[in-house]
Amino acid sequence: MCRILGIPRSTYYESHKQKTSRRTEENKKLESKILEIYTESDSFYGAPKIHKCLIADGYKVSIKRVQRLMKKLNIRSIVIKKFKPFSSNIKIEGRTNILNQYFSTTRLNEKWVGDITYIHTVKDGWCYLASVMDLHSRKIIGYSFSKTMDAAVAIAALNNAYYIQKPIGSVIFHSDLGTQYTSSEFINTAQKYKIQLSNSRKGCPYDNACIESFHSILKKERVNRVKYYDYESAKLDLFIFIESWYNRKRIHGSIGYITPQMKENLARKSS
Repeated sequence: MCRILGIPRSTYYESHKQKTSRRTEENKKLESKILEIYTESDSFYGAPKIHKCLIADGYKVSIKRVQRLMKKLNIRSIVIKKFKPFSSNIKIEGRTNILNQYFSTTRLNEKWVGDITYIHTVKDGWCYLASVMDLHSRKIIGYSFSKTMDAAVAIAALNNAYYIQKPIGSVIFHSDLGTQYTSSEFINTAQKYKIQLSNSRKGCPYDNACIESFHSILKKERVNRVKYYDYESAKLDLFIFIESWYNRKRIHGSIGYITPQMKENLARKSS
């Protein structure tokens, strides 16, 4: 080939060596960035999300190359089983399922969903986190942490969501049939804000799958990996997870591999 092209062999091999060297340097930089993203995700990001992060940061790289470099680095995502809710056709008279598993939205503050989950502490026993999610951005827009599982914790989370979001127009709030959400105190609070209430069917978590999924992620990515001594330490850690990680850094496939805060910002700019 060198004879046909009329170039010395040394020139050809030197050029090939330079190309190999450049590729090696590129891979080293990519490996460093991949490790940075992987570490920041607490080992939960796999190749698809790492690839999306690299593209967002301006890297021109294929997902196959990311997979190959992750294999070389001997890193892989911590696999989380997908949330699989139980389905039921049982109906409760007097409660309307307005949402009816239709989670699509056209704007912010159109549909909110809420739920309460248990968090264990060594000193204070079981504590309770009530969360409110905006289905348009998948952002946790309100939450409250309490030592008691009563209507007050659900109301506090709804209050936080309302005062932070300041919604204009109608809002649907969907929850399960827990006594916290069917209490007269909660209903009166929703009516004060002119929020329309929607309830899941009895024994059907799939009707509220999005917020159930968030609590599942919270447990598997954080709560189940630590041991909280008391209410205060748990409260601080939950704040950090929700505000610093989940809302502002964790990308979501359901909203185009961006963060909930980015989705909200884009929606506000276009409105």
